[in-house]
Amino acid sequence: MEGLKNFGTAPDFSLIERSGRRVTLAELKGKFWIANFIYTHCPDTCPIQTAQMKELQTEFKDQQKLRLVSITVDPERDSTAVLSKYASRFGADPERWLFLTGEKKSIHRLAQEGFLLGAAEIPKAQRPKSGATHTHSPRFVLIDPKAQIRGYYTSTDAEAMGRLRRDLKTLLRGGE
Repeated sequence: MEGLKNFGTAPDFSLIERSGRRVTLAELKGKFWIANFIYTHCPDTCPIQTAQMKELQTEFKDQQKLRLVSITVDPERDSTAVLSKYASRFGADPERWLFLTGEKKSIHRLAQEGFLLGAAEIPKAQRPKSGATHTHSPRFVLIDPKAQIRGYYTSTDAEAMGRLRRDLKTLLRGGE
């Protein structure tokens, strides 16, 4: 998937940020944003994804119109307090990098139907020894100020992350 495309409109949502305030799609309109789905006790790709988000936060620190949005797929364990602690471990700027939680069914529907990404709880009897409790996509989603989904990028793939950076820079310069 080379170059910027249009994968449709980001779905409307209403979730709770780690600070306790409600965040909706309307707040992100007019901004560029990168979304991902994680959970704080994930033994698999989440630490890598969050480290990648931290790199993006650092690299694009001068871009006031950019937001990073991490959404937990395990809201039952990832309370606002847990998300706050996790965010501070990664030096997440609360003004620019949001950590969102909410009702589990809504979040899973948002991931699956809204962003077309996998997200599901692993039944207890089928959980691996690694301690994983959820399956979810390791992809980042790039969204433009009109809430159009412009690209999907696998966070564990250096080449894909290079494409994300290039595509984001193109959009920030006003390119399509």
